[in-house]
Amino acid sequence: MDTDGKKISIYKAARSIKKRDNNLYNALKSISEDSIFVGEIAQLWPELPLLANLRCGLWYFPKFYGTCYFKSTDGHTNNWSFNTSRLNLHVAQLAGQKGGCIIVDSTRKGKRFPDSMSKTIPIWTCVLNRSIRRYVRKTNEEADNLGFGNWDCSLHLPLWVPETEKAAIEERIEEWTKQLEDSGADIASIASCLKKPLRPLWISQKTVIWLNEVPDHDSWDFTPIILVNASSLNSIYQPRTSSEFSWNYIAGAGDDEESWARGLTPTLFWNHVYDIISSEPGLCKQKVADIVEKDRVYRAQRGQNAPQVTVAPSKMLRTTNDISQIEPSLSLGLYNGTLKSSEEDHSVSWLGSTNLAVAGTQLAAHLSDVDCILNCDLESICVQLQDSGTYMHLPMLGSKFDRFSLLTNLPDAVNFAKLQLSKGKRLLVCCHNGEDISVCVCLAILTSLFSDEGIFNDGKSFDSTNITKWEVRRRLVFVCQFAVTARPSRGNLKQVFAFLSGQRSPSSLLDCGEAKHGDCC
Repeated sequence: MDTDGKKISIYKAARSIKKRDNNLYNALKSISEDSIFVGEIAQLWPELPLLANLRCGLWYFPKFYGTCYFKSTDGHTNNWSFNTSRLNLHVAQLAGQKGGCIIVDSTRKGKRFPDSMSKTIPIWTCVLNRSIRRYVRKTNEEADNLGFGNWDCSLHLPLWVPETEKAAIEERIEEWTKQLEDSGADIASIASCLKKPLRPLWISQKTVIWLNEVPDHDSWDFTPIILVNASSLNSIYQPRTSSEFSWNYIAGAGDDEESWARGLTPTLFWNHVYDIISSEPGLCKQKVADIVEKDRVYRAQRGQNAPQVTVAPSKMLRTTNDISQIEPSLSLGLYNGTLKSSEEDHSVSWLGSTNLAVAGTQLAAHLSDVDCILNCDLESICVQLQDSGTYMHLPMLGSKFDRFSLLTNLPDAVNFAKLQLSKGKRLLVCCHNGEDISVCVCLAILTSLFSDEGIFNDGKSFDSTNITKWEVRRRLVFVCQFAVTARPSRGNLKQVFAFLSGQRSPSSLLDCGEAKHGDCC
């Protein structure tokens, strides 16, 4: 029965119970509990850097060394993929430098591990291992004598993946390896630091670990990528009782944060975890609202990105300028040995020697080493630049909110970049997080105005009639080599391809673009 005394279906009753149990306090308390397990695993191999798989994994520990982005969709059954727009080469290089790494994620679907860990990452390690062995053999006649004759290039999947599925994946490994090699990825730098082949290992809360027999990671004949599922596997909802309150455990509570976090970010949560968890469950929403608002005011006073957060009647998080969370960006020190990983200190990613950079909007206003700024965020910023006409604001929405926003604005963006770069100026392209829209804009600029060697030529070598999806992917690999936190969405990449191939209007994209180029990126 519902509140009006009417009969409801079992399905609706189950959804009602789930909605009641999946509240803010239960989610945050579950995350806090699971983080204890993550900390225990991290202490077993303290020399290995701890990485969060975005976005869910970022909630499960107070301080990560860095982040990565392996999508579960790339590992879904019969939809396996090796995506050149998410190469995560910085993870391989970091593992080579440190002797391995630990990646944290979770799942709420009752699986032992998310597909990102069961299949996406194993595919990734296998493809990289094969590419590295091929590269070394091509460039060094003594490769086999150096240990590459026994370099493990087999596909390592967890035991619960069926043999038939493993065989189907293995049939495509060679194809994916060729895609990686043709993409122009910097295999040489990975090969130079990896002494042993990459291999995934899986650890969950059900894994039995004998603490007096934990092997040293240097003793293995491979470079371990330790995959940690932070969540308990017993059930999705478990009634639990603390010393003061009763609450329901939620497996994979960090997933789909827009639906429950109410503007709270992982960094804000861990900065105030004691106050939030120790408060009464009924007061949790108000406590979080106060924290989020206080942080918003703090940012606004400093001229940083500070959207007003509101909660729609559907309980889904919305903001007045299409920003649900500003995620930490970082530089893993692949080029200068430094690490930045706080929300107030987003990294600036200079794309090689192109005089082109990507960053989050909140950092752009405070940079002194750029000559001009192209701001793709919805809100303008106050900047102090030497010359007038060196700042352009082109507000753009992601493809989930506007399917043609990039396509409409890219002509102006490329023209502005052409004008500034032709004068030898250093151009910064920024958006709210420096991970999606600004990356796509830089991709369009690089493809339109630069040669294959990364030299600015005013677009003289660009021919829209010869542009292919593979050329766009190859340029994207170049961008991601420097902007290691880049996460361009498929919808935005499709608009970039449409622009580069001459479809300059939304109507042309609707008429033929999506049908013809729907799987371009």
